[in-house]
Amino acid sequence: MKYYLIAGEASGDLHASNLMKALQERDPEASFRFFGGDKMAAVAGPPVRHYREMAYMGFLQVILHARTLLRNIRLCKRDIAAWQPDLLILVDYAGFNLKIAAHVKKHQPGLPVFYYISPKIWAWKSRRIRRFKRDVDRLFIIFPFEKEWFAQRHYPADYVGNPSMDSVSAFLSHRPDKDSWCRQWGLDPARPILAILAGSRRQEVRQNLPAMLQTASRLQDRLQVVVAGAPGLKPEDYRHWLKDYPFPLVFDQTYALLSVAHAAMVVSGTATLETALFEVPQVVCYRMVRQKWLVSLARKTFIHTPYISLVNLVAGHQAVRELIAFRQEELDTAVEEILDGPVREKMLADYREIIRQMGAPGAARHAAWLMARYIGLPPEQDKRQNNDIL
Repeated sequence: MKYYLIAGEASGDLHASNLMKALQERDPEASFRFFGGDKMAAVAGPPVRHYREMAYMGFLQVILHARTLLRNIRLCKRDIAAWQPDLLILVDYAGFNLKIAAHVKKHQPGLPVFYYISPKIWAWKSRRIRRFKRDVDRLFIIFPFEKEWFAQRHYPADYVGNPSMDSVSAFLSHRPDKDSWCRQWGLDPARPILAILAGSRRQEVRQNLPAMLQTASRLQDRLQVVVAGAPGLKPEDYRHWLKDYPFPLVFDQTYALLSVAHAAMVVSGTATLETALFEVPQVVCYRMVRQKWLVSLARKTFIHTPYISLVNLVAGHQAVRELIAFRQEELDTAVEEILDGPVREKMLADYREIIRQMGAPGAARHAAWLMARYIGLPPEQDKRQNNDIL
């Protein structure tokens, strides 16, 4: 079978590469062509277009690079038509991918279109459900609560598990020794550690890290503080804020840090769910200094969920404290509450229930098995039937 995949960001590149490996297991004759990145390239050779030439975030960046984006869309449409795949697989990246899906359904209606990892249309732009119903044949989702959301809108979706469960489980199976890891970074293995995960973008770090550092500085006599550097950022993106604090900054060590942390302050995003999977009590932050009115407008107008953190969305209630446009004293108090006592114990109990709801690891494997079944691979090409599909 010929599979064409489109992933437009680093996270999509990772998840798509795992899906490609799983598809190879199910279909030994699989061949791939794709828009993506280095991880996908390690599976199937160079991409038609690297996501670095596609991943523009924010309204202004999209406007400034409109010509490049349109050129990429035209290239993708032509390339799909020329290669004639048996299956088109879209991975998140809604703005680009839904345009491609609409084009394919109009000009190549016989080509199945599958979507792996739904965009968060349940949080904003819920009107996009109409485009999914029209242009996407099968949807594979990674959060258990999404299944009910789509079912209520009469659009069935397959829950396949969550890639974060896969990556955390894989890490925990060969986690580093706590004592040696702590000594590597000048830490005392006997003292508790407070982890700071200040976001994946410069603006998030700028808005949240100063308040996080102030709270952490008040707890230095009780806790060791470590700041996790985001993969897409550099030490200089943190240096201005850290110059007055003796806290180590570690890159490519987020999972190792969470595996030894006693508590954490985390900017809203996938990191909140990963922190829960490591069973580290946390306070979730999202601060926009001097832009409280914008946060309020977004919550009232665009965001259609009761919570901003994936942890609370999966739990279905407030398992962790969320601080939006917060005051410094609110963060101080919230962190104190999770260091010990009933708030901490309740959070840990909620984490265990979240992990149960998420199901077994193997999201890419589950998705690949279902895709193989839906496109009608002969039984001899699908011998390793996965009996633990969620």
